[in-house]
Amino acid sequence: MDRKLICSILNSEMELATGCTEPAAIALTAATARQHLKGGEISELTVRASVNIYKNAMAAGIPGTNFTGVNYAAALGAVGGKVENQLRVVDEATPEQIQAAVELVQSGKVKMDISDSAEKLYIDIELKSTDGHQARAVIASTHTNVVYVEEDGAVLANHEIGTIVDGISAETIAKTLSIKTIYEFVETLDRKTDDLHMIDQVIKVNKRISEVGAAGDYGLNIGHNIKRAQKAGYMGNDLVANAMADTASGATARMAGANVPVVTNSGSGNQGITATVPIISAAKTLDIDEDKMFRAVTLSNLVSIHIHSRFGLLSGLCGATVAATGASCGIVYLLGGNLEQVGYAVNNMLGDVAGMLCDGAKANCALKISTCVNTAFQCAFMALHNEVVKASDGIVETDPEKTIMNFTRLGNEGSPIMDNLVLEIMMDKKNSPIGSPAAKSV
Repeated sequence: MDRKLICSILNSEMELATGCTEPAAIALTAATARQHLKGGEISELTVRASVNIYKNAMAAGIPGTNFTGVNYAAALGAVGGKVENQLRVVDEATPEQIQAAVELVQSGKVKMDISDSAEKLYIDIELKSTDGHQARAVIASTHTNVVYVEEDGAVLANHEIGTIVDGISAETIAKTLSIKTIYEFVETLDRKTDDLHMIDQVIKVNKRISEVGAAGDYGLNIGHNIKRAQKAGYMGNDLVANAMADTASGATARMAGANVPVVTNSGSGNQGITATVPIISAAKTLDIDEDKMFRAVTLSNLVSIHIHSRFGLLSGLCGATVAATGASCGIVYLLGGNLEQVGYAVNNMLGDVAGMLCDGAKANCALKISTCVNTAFQCAFMALHNEVVKASDGIVETDPEKTIMNFTRLGNEGSPIMDNLVLEIMMDKKNSPIGSPAAKSV
Protein backbone atom coordinates (compact mmCIF):
# COMPACT_ATOMS: atom_id res chain seq x y z
CA MET A 1 0.00 0.00 0.00
CA ASP A 2 1.37 3.41 -1.01
CA ARG A 3 0.11 5.54 1.88
CA LYS A 4 1.63 8.74 0.55
CA LEU A 5 -0.08 8.29 -2.83
CA ILE A 6 -3.44 7.57 -1.20
CA CYS A 7 -3.12 10.79 0.82
CA SER A 8 -2.17 12.66 -2.35
CA ILE A 9 -5.23 11.26 -4.13
CA LEU A 10 -7.50 12.45 -1.32
CA ASN A 11 -5.95 15.89 -1.23
CA SER A 12 -6.04 16.16 -5.03
CA GLU A 13 -9.64 15.01 -5.51
CA MET A 14 -11.04 17.21 -2.74
CA GLU A 15 -10.83 20.99 -3.03
CA LEU A 16 -12.55 24.18 -1.94
CA ALA A 17 -15.25 25.62 -4.18
CA THR A 18 -18.11 28.07 -3.90
CA GLY A 19 -21.41 27.22 -5.55
CA CYS A 20 -21.93 24.63 -8.26
CA THR A 21 -18.63 23.54 -9.82
CA GLU A 22 -19.78 23.67 -13.46
CA PRO A 23 -20.58 27.43 -13.41
CA ALA A 24 -17.34 27.88 -11.45
CA ALA A 25 -15.36 26.00 -14.11
CA ILE A 26 -16.97 28.14 -16.83
CA ALA A 27 -16.06 31.30 -14.94
CA LEU A 28 -12.51 30.01 -14.40
CA THR A 29 -12.10 29.31 -18.12
CA ALA A 30 -13.30 32.82 -18.94
CA ALA A 31 -11.02 34.37 -16.32
CA THR A 32 -8.06 32.43 -17.72
CA ALA A 33 -8.81 33.72 -21.22
CA ARG A 34 -9.22 37.27 -19.86
CA GLN A 35 -5.70 37.14 -18.39
CA HIS A 36 -4.40 36.87 -21.94
CA LEU A 37 -6.68 39.41 -23.64
CA LYS A 38 -4.82 42.60 -24.43
CA GLY A 39 -6.38 45.95 -25.05
CA GLY A 40 -9.74 47.41 -24.21
CA GLU A 41 -13.17 46.14 -23.32
CA ILE A 42 -14.62 42.77 -24.32
CA SER A 43 -16.49 43.01 -27.60
CA GLU A 44 -17.43 39.34 -27.89
CA LEU A 45 -17.38 36.25 -25.67
CA THR A 46 -17.97 32.82 -27.23
CA VAL A 47 -18.58 29.68 -25.18
CA ARG A 48 -18.32 26.21 -26.70
CA ALA A 49 -19.00 23.54 -24.09
CA SER A 50 -20.03 19.91 -23.72
CA VAL A 51 -23.63 18.85 -23.19
CA ASN A 52 -22.87 17.91 -19.57
CA ILE A 53 -21.60 21.41 -18.83
CA TYR A 54 -24.71 23.07 -20.25
CA LYS A 55 -26.93 20.60 -18.42
CA ASN A 56 -25.27 21.25 -15.07
CA ALA A 57 -24.83 25.02 -15.37
CA MET A 58 -28.25 25.93 -16.74
CA ALA A 59 -30.18 26.18 -13.46
CA ALA A 60 -27.50 26.32 -10.75
CA GLY A 61 -27.18 29.57 -8.82
CA ILE A 62 -24.05 31.68 -9.29
CA PRO A 63 -22.71 32.74 -5.86
CA GLY A 64 -23.20 36.38 -4.95
CA THR A 65 -25.78 36.96 -7.71
CA ASN A 66 -29.40 36.25 -8.54
CA PHE A 67 -28.42 34.67 -11.85
CA THR A 68 -28.03 31.21 -13.31
CA GLY A 69 -26.79 29.97 -16.66
CA VAL A 70 -23.70 29.44 -18.78
CA ASN A 71 -23.71 32.96 -20.18
CA TYR A 72 -23.75 34.74 -16.82
CA ALA A 73 -21.09 32.43 -15.39
CA ALA A 74 -18.82 33.12 -18.37
CA ALA A 75 -19.45 36.86 -18.33
CA LEU A 76 -18.80 37.20 -14.61
CA GLY A 77 -15.62 35.14 -14.88
CA ALA A 78 -14.40 37.35 -17.71
CA VAL A 79 -15.01 40.67 -15.95
CA GLY A 80 -14.61 39.78 -12.27
CA GLY A 81 -12.89 36.43 -11.95
CA LYS A 82 -9.60 35.77 -10.18
CA VAL A 83 -7.79 32.73 -11.58
CA GLU A 84 -5.74 32.25 -8.43
CA ASN A 85 -8.94 31.49 -6.50
CA GLN A 86 -9.66 28.49 -8.75
CA LEU A 87 -13.21 27.18 -8.08
CA ARG A 88 -13.85 30.20 -5.87
CA VAL A 89 -13.06 32.32 -8.91
CA VAL A 90 -15.93 34.83 -8.55
CA ASP A 91 -15.98 35.00 -4.75
CA GLU A 92 -14.51 38.51 -4.77
CA ALA A 93 -16.55 39.93 -7.65
CA THR A 94 -17.78 43.44 -6.82
CA PRO A 95 -21.31 44.76 -7.42
CA GLU A 96 -19.87 46.84 -10.27
CA GLN A 97 -18.34 43.75 -11.89
CA ILE A 98 -21.60 41.82 -11.50
CA GLN A 99 -23.43 44.67 -13.23
CA ALA A 100 -20.81 44.73 -16.00
CA ALA A 101 -21.37 40.99 -16.52
CA VAL A 102 -25.13 41.54 -16.76
CA GLU A 103 -24.60 44.27 -19.35
CA LEU A 104 -22.26 42.02 -21.34
CA VAL A 105 -24.95 39.33 -21.52
CA GLN A 106 -27.86 41.66 -22.16
CA SER A 107 -25.99 43.46 -24.93
CA GLY A 108 -25.87 40.19 -26.89
CA LYS A 109 -22.09 39.94 -26.78
CA VAL A 110 -22.09 36.45 -25.21
CA LYS A 111 -22.50 33.67 -27.77
CA MET A 112 -22.96 29.99 -26.93
CA ASP A 113 -22.66 26.74 -28.81
CA ILE A 114 -22.35 23.04 -28.01
CA SER A 115 -18.87 21.62 -28.54
CA ASP A 116 -18.32 18.55 -30.70
CA SER A 117 -15.65 17.28 -28.27
CA ALA A 118 -16.24 13.77 -26.95
CA GLU A 119 -14.96 14.88 -23.53
CA LYS A 120 -17.79 15.05 -20.98
CA LEU A 121 -16.21 18.00 -19.19
CA TYR A 122 -15.14 20.48 -21.86
CA ILE A 123 -15.26 24.29 -21.84
CA ASP A 124 -13.77 26.43 -24.62
CA ILE A 125 -14.04 30.21 -24.25
CA GLU A 126 -12.78 32.79 -26.71
CA LEU A 127 -12.70 36.53 -26.02
CA LYS A 128 -12.28 39.43 -28.42
CA SER A 129 -11.57 43.03 -27.47
CA THR A 130 -12.83 46.29 -28.94
CA ASP A 131 -9.38 47.04 -30.36
CA GLY A 132 -8.92 43.76 -32.22
CA HIS A 133 -7.14 41.49 -29.74
CA GLN A 134 -8.15 37.88 -29.07
CA ALA A 135 -7.60 35.22 -26.38
CA ARG A 136 -8.85 31.70 -25.81
CA ALA A 137 -8.72 29.12 -23.01
CA VAL A 138 -9.91 25.52 -22.70
CA ILE A 139 -10.58 23.56 -19.52
CA ALA A 140 -11.21 19.83 -19.94
CA SER A 141 -11.41 16.53 -18.02
CA THR A 142 -11.46 18.16 -14.57
CA HIS A 143 -12.92 21.47 -13.41
CA THR A 144 -9.58 23.30 -13.11
CA ASN A 145 -7.53 21.50 -15.77
CA VAL A 146 -6.40 24.16 -18.28
CA VAL A 147 -5.29 22.33 -21.42
CA TYR A 148 -5.11 25.15 -23.96
CA VAL A 149 -4.30 28.86 -23.91
CA GLU A 150 -4.05 31.16 -26.92
CA GLU A 151 -3.20 34.87 -27.14
CA ASP A 152 -3.64 36.77 -30.41
CA GLY A 153 -3.24 33.54 -32.36
CA ALA A 154 -0.10 32.44 -30.51
CA VAL A 155 -0.51 29.12 -28.68
CA LEU A 156 0.87 29.43 -25.15
CA ALA A 157 -0.24 26.03 -23.82
CA ASN A 158 -1.52 22.98 -25.67
CA HIS A 159 -2.07 19.64 -23.93
CA GLU A 160 -3.84 16.63 -25.38
CA ILE A 161 -7.44 16.30 -24.18
CA GLY A 162 -7.46 13.80 -21.31
CA THR A 163 -4.09 14.97 -19.97
CA ILE A 164 -4.22 16.00 -16.32
CA VAL A 165 -1.89 18.98 -16.25
CA ASP A 166 -1.62 19.38 -12.47
CA GLY A 167 -3.07 16.44 -10.56
CA ILE A 168 -3.42 12.67 -10.47
CA SER A 169 -4.91 10.81 -13.41
CA ALA A 170 -8.03 8.67 -13.16
CA GLU A 171 -5.93 5.72 -14.33
CA THR A 172 -3.52 6.12 -11.40
CA ILE A 173 -6.41 6.40 -8.94
CA ALA A 174 -8.09 3.30 -10.39
CA LYS A 175 -4.86 1.30 -10.07
CA THR A 176 -4.20 2.47 -6.52
CA LEU A 177 -7.59 2.19 -4.83
CA SER A 178 -9.85 -0.75 -4.07
CA ILE A 179 -12.41 -1.37 -1.34
CA LYS A 180 -9.89 -3.60 0.45
CA THR A 181 -7.03 -1.11 0.16
CA ILE A 182 -9.24 1.74 1.37
CA TYR A 183 -10.46 -0.25 4.38
CA GLU A 184 -6.93 -1.26 5.36
CA PHE A 185 -5.68 2.32 4.94
CA VAL A 186 -8.44 3.68 7.18
CA GLU A 187 -7.87 1.00 9.82
CA THR A 188 -4.18 1.88 10.06
CA LEU A 189 -4.16 5.62 9.38
CA ASP A 190 -2.07 7.80 11.66
CA ARG A 191 -3.24 11.40 11.81
CA LYS A 192 0.22 12.50 12.93
CA THR A 193 2.02 11.11 9.88
CA ASP A 194 -0.63 10.73 7.15
CA ASP A 195 -1.35 14.02 5.37
CA LEU A 196 -5.14 14.13 5.55
CA HIS A 197 -5.65 17.87 5.81
CA MET A 198 -8.54 17.79 3.33
CA ILE A 199 -10.46 15.42 5.60
CA ASP A 200 -10.06 17.90 8.46
CA GLN A 201 -11.25 20.61 6.10
CA VAL A 202 -14.20 18.70 4.63
CA ILE A 203 -15.54 17.98 8.12
CA LYS A 204 -15.29 21.62 9.17
CA VAL A 205 -16.39 23.29 5.92
CA ASN A 206 -19.21 20.97 4.88
CA LYS A 207 -20.64 20.91 8.40
CA ARG A 208 -20.71 24.70 8.18
CA ILE A 209 -22.63 24.87 4.88
CA SER A 210 -25.12 22.39 6.33
CA GLU A 211 -25.67 24.75 9.25
CA VAL A 212 -26.06 27.71 6.89
CA GLY A 213 -28.68 25.85 4.88
CA ALA A 214 -30.54 24.81 8.03
CA ALA A 215 -30.64 28.40 9.29
CA GLY A 216 -31.59 30.06 5.99
CA ASP A 217 -34.28 30.07 3.33
CA TYR A 218 -32.86 28.32 0.28
CA GLY A 219 -34.39 26.53 -2.68
CA LEU A 220 -36.88 23.81 -1.77
CA ASN A 221 -36.03 24.03 1.94
CA ILE A 222 -35.84 20.25 2.16
CA GLY A 223 -34.13 20.24 5.55
CA HIS A 224 -36.81 22.56 6.93
CA ASN A 225 -39.54 20.34 5.50
CA ILE A 226 -38.07 17.28 7.21
CA LYS A 227 -37.88 19.17 10.51
CA ARG A 228 -41.50 20.31 10.10
CA ALA A 229 -42.54 16.72 9.43
CA GLN A 230 -40.70 15.61 12.56
CA LYS A 231 -42.40 18.29 14.64
CA ALA A 232 -45.81 17.25 13.30
CA GLY A 233 -45.12 13.61 14.09
CA TYR A 234 -45.04 12.50 10.45
CA MET A 235 -41.36 11.55 10.67
CA GLY A 236 -39.33 10.36 13.63
CA ASN A 237 -36.69 12.52 15.30
CA ASP A 238 -34.14 9.83 14.62
CA LEU A 239 -30.71 9.08 13.22
CA VAL A 240 -31.77 8.75 9.57
CA ALA A 241 -34.18 11.68 9.36
CA ASN A 242 -31.69 14.00 11.06
CA ALA A 243 -28.94 12.97 8.65
CA MET A 244 -31.26 13.47 5.68
CA ALA A 245 -32.14 16.98 6.91
CA ASP A 246 -28.54 17.95 7.67
CA THR A 247 -27.22 16.75 4.31
CA ALA A 248 -30.05 18.20 2.24
CA SER A 249 -29.66 21.56 3.99
CA GLY A 250 -26.06 21.85 2.82
CA ALA A 251 -26.92 20.89 -0.74
CA THR A 252 -29.92 23.24 -0.81
CA ALA A 253 -27.77 26.22 0.20
CA ARG A 254 -25.12 25.32 -2.34
CA MET A 255 -27.49 24.93 -5.29
CA ALA A 256 -29.15 28.24 -4.44
CA GLY A 257 -25.78 29.94 -4.85
CA ALA A 258 -25.07 30.69 -1.19
CA ASN A 259 -21.72 32.46 -1.02
CA VAL A 260 -20.34 29.83 1.36
CA PRO A 261 -17.46 27.47 0.53
CA VAL A 262 -17.76 23.72 0.25
CA VAL A 263 -15.16 20.98 -0.06
CA THR A 264 -15.78 18.94 -3.19
CA ASN A 265 -15.33 15.26 -3.90
CA SER A 266 -14.32 14.36 -7.46
CA GLY A 267 -15.22 17.83 -8.68
CA SER A 268 -18.65 18.02 -7.02
CA GLY A 269 -19.62 20.02 -3.96
CA ASN A 270 -22.87 18.11 -3.55
CA GLN A 271 -20.92 14.88 -3.52
CA GLY A 272 -18.48 16.27 -0.97
CA ILE A 273 -21.49 17.10 1.20
CA THR A 274 -23.17 13.72 0.60
CA ALA A 275 -20.03 11.71 1.36
CA THR A 276 -19.38 13.59 4.59
CA VAL A 277 -22.39 15.15 6.34
CA PRO A 278 -24.43 11.95 6.94
CA ILE A 279 -21.49 10.51 8.87
CA ILE A 280 -20.94 13.69 10.90
CA SER A 281 -24.66 13.75 11.69
CA ALA A 282 -24.78 10.07 12.66
CA ALA A 283 -21.72 10.37 14.89
CA LYS A 284 -23.31 13.33 16.68
CA THR A 285 -26.66 11.55 17.17
CA LEU A 286 -25.00 8.37 18.43
CA ASP A 287 -22.27 10.17 20.43
CA ILE A 288 -19.49 8.33 18.57
CA ASP A 289 -15.96 9.58 19.19
CA GLU A 290 -14.25 12.01 16.83
CA ASP A 291 -11.49 9.64 15.75
CA LYS A 292 -13.96 6.97 14.61
CA MET A 293 -15.96 9.62 12.77
CA PHE A 294 -12.78 10.94 11.08
CA ARG A 295 -11.88 7.45 9.85
CA ALA A 296 -15.43 6.83 8.59
CA VAL A 297 -15.42 10.14 6.68
CA THR A 298 -12.05 9.22 5.17
CA LEU A 299 -13.36 5.82 4.06
CA SER A 300 -16.53 7.35 2.60
CA ASN A 301 -14.67 9.95 0.54
CA LEU A 302 -12.10 7.43 -0.69
CA VAL A 303 -14.82 5.00 -1.82
CA SER A 304 -16.51 7.82 -3.73
CA ILE A 305 -13.21 8.78 -5.38
CA HIS A 306 -12.55 5.11 -6.18
CA ILE A 307 -15.88 4.73 -8.02
CA HIS A 308 -15.46 8.07 -9.80
CA SER A 309 -12.06 7.04 -11.17
CA ARG A 310 -13.95 4.73 -13.54
CA PHE A 311 -17.28 6.55 -13.63
CA GLY A 312 -15.97 9.97 -14.67
CA LEU A 313 -16.72 13.36 -13.13
CA LEU A 314 -19.87 14.00 -15.18
CA SER A 315 -22.45 11.47 -16.27
CA GLY A 316 -26.01 10.84 -17.34
CA LEU A 317 -26.44 9.11 -13.97
CA CYS A 318 -26.77 11.07 -10.74
CA GLY A 319 -23.45 11.46 -8.93
CA ALA A 320 -25.22 11.54 -5.56
CA THR A 321 -25.59 7.78 -5.90
CA VAL A 322 -21.79 7.47 -5.96
CA ALA A 323 -21.21 9.72 -2.96
CA ALA A 324 -24.05 8.07 -1.03
CA THR A 325 -22.47 4.68 -1.74
CA GLY A 326 -19.34 6.04 -0.08
CA ALA A 327 -21.48 7.33 2.79
CA SER A 328 -23.15 3.94 3.24
CA CYS A 329 -19.70 2.32 3.49
CA GLY A 330 -18.67 5.00 5.98
CA ILE A 331 -21.79 4.37 8.08
CA VAL A 332 -21.00 0.64 8.15
CA TYR A 333 -17.50 1.46 9.40
CA LEU A 334 -18.80 4.02 11.91
CA LEU A 335 -21.12 1.38 13.39
CA GLY A 336 -18.38 -1.24 13.71
CA GLY A 337 -18.73 -3.11 10.44
CA ASN A 338 -15.95 -5.12 8.83
CA LEU A 339 -14.44 -5.17 5.33
CA GLU A 340 -16.90 -7.74 4.02
CA GLN A 341 -19.84 -5.68 5.28
CA VAL A 342 -18.45 -2.54 3.62
CA GLY A 343 -18.54 -4.51 0.37
CA TYR A 344 -22.13 -5.52 1.10
CA ALA A 345 -23.03 -1.83 1.42
CA VAL A 346 -21.61 -1.20 -2.07
CA ASN A 347 -23.67 -4.01 -3.57
CA ASN A 348 -26.82 -2.94 -1.74
CA MET A 349 -26.49 0.69 -2.85
CA LEU A 350 -25.70 -0.05 -6.48
CA GLY A 351 -28.48 -2.62 -6.51
CA ASP A 352 -30.87 0.14 -5.43
CA VAL A 353 -30.19 3.72 -6.59
CA ALA A 354 -27.92 3.00 -9.58
CA GLY A 355 -30.46 4.17 -12.17
CA MET A 356 -31.12 7.67 -10.80
CA LEU A 357 -30.98 10.16 -13.67
CA CYS A 358 -28.90 13.33 -13.76
CA ASP A 359 -31.07 16.03 -15.30
CA GLY A 360 -28.79 18.91 -14.49
CA ALA A 361 -27.61 20.77 -11.41
CA LYS A 362 -30.47 22.61 -9.74
CA ALA A 363 -32.45 23.05 -6.53
CA ASN A 364 -33.98 19.59 -6.47
CA CYS A 365 -30.54 17.92 -6.46
CA ALA A 366 -30.94 18.28 -2.69
CA LEU A 367 -34.13 16.20 -2.87
CA LYS A 368 -32.27 13.43 -4.69
CA ILE A 369 -29.51 13.66 -2.11
CA SER A 370 -31.95 13.24 0.78
CA THR A 371 -33.33 10.15 -0.97
CA CYS A 372 -29.83 8.72 -1.41
CA VAL A 373 -28.93 9.42 2.22
CA ASN A 374 -32.02 7.56 3.40
CA THR A 375 -31.02 4.64 1.17
CA ALA A 376 -27.42 4.79 2.42
CA PHE A 377 -28.54 4.12 5.98
CA GLN A 378 -30.95 1.37 4.94
CA CYS A 379 -28.24 -0.38 2.91
CA ALA A 380 -25.73 0.02 5.74
CA PHE A 381 -28.11 -1.48 8.30
CA MET A 382 -28.73 -4.43 5.96
CA ALA A 383 -24.99 -4.89 5.45
CA LEU A 384 -24.36 -4.91 9.20
CA HIS A 385 -26.76 -7.87 9.44
CA ASN A 386 -25.02 -9.56 6.48
CA GLU A 387 -28.02 -8.98 4.20
CA VAL A 388 -26.86 -8.26 0.65
CA VAL A 389 -28.40 -8.07 -2.82
CA LYS A 390 -27.76 -11.41 -4.52
CA ALA A 391 -25.33 -11.77 -7.41
CA SER A 392 -28.19 -13.12 -9.51
CA ASP A 393 -29.95 -9.74 -9.36
CA GLY A 394 -29.44 -7.08 -12.01
CA ILE A 395 -26.02 -5.46 -12.24
CA VAL A 396 -24.86 -6.77 -8.85
CA GLU A 397 -22.07 -9.36 -8.62
CA THR A 398 -20.60 -11.16 -5.61
CA ASP A 399 -17.44 -9.05 -5.79
CA PRO A 400 -18.31 -5.38 -5.11
CA GLU A 401 -15.46 -4.32 -7.42
CA LYS A 402 -17.22 -6.07 -10.30
CA THR A 403 -20.50 -4.43 -9.31
CA ILE A 404 -18.74 -1.07 -9.50
CA MET A 405 -17.41 -1.94 -12.96
CA ASN A 406 -20.94 -2.81 -14.15
CA PHE A 407 -22.30 0.44 -12.72
CA THR A 408 -19.59 2.56 -14.31
CA ARG A 409 -20.16 0.83 -17.63
CA LEU A 410 -23.80 1.92 -17.49
CA GLY A 411 -22.72 5.48 -16.82
CA ASN A 412 -20.01 5.60 -19.45
CA GLU A 413 -21.74 3.82 -22.32
CA GLY A 414 -25.26 5.02 -21.63
CA SER A 415 -24.53 8.68 -20.85
CA PRO A 416 -24.17 10.16 -24.36
CA ILE A 417 -27.72 9.20 -25.34
CA MET A 418 -29.20 10.21 -21.97
CA ASP A 419 -27.33 13.52 -21.80
CA ASN A 420 -28.42 14.65 -25.25
CA LEU A 421 -32.03 13.66 -24.60
CA VAL A 422 -32.12 15.39 -21.21
CA LEU A 423 -30.67 18.62 -22.64
CA GLU A 424 -33.15 18.48 -25.53
CA ILE A 425 -36.05 18.14 -23.07
CA MET A 426 -34.70 20.98 -20.92
CA MET A 427 -34.35 23.27 -23.95
CA ASP A 428 -37.83 22.37 -25.23
CA LYS A 429 -39.60 23.56 -22.09
CA LYS A 430 -41.30 26.51 -23.78
CA ASN A 431 -43.66 27.44 -20.98
CA SER A 432 -41.25 27.50 -18.08
CA PRO A 433 -38.12 29.66 -17.77
CA ILE A 434 -34.74 27.95 -17.87
CA GLY A 435 -32.19 29.76 -15.76
CA SER A 436 -32.35 33.53 -15.38
CA PRO A 437 -35.10 35.39 -17.24
CA ALA A 438 -32.43 37.37 -19.07
CA ALA A 439 -30.36 34.32 -19.98
CA LYS A 440 -29.90 33.47 -23.64
CA SER A 441 -30.67 29.97 -24.82
CA VAL A 442 -27.96 27.72 -26.19
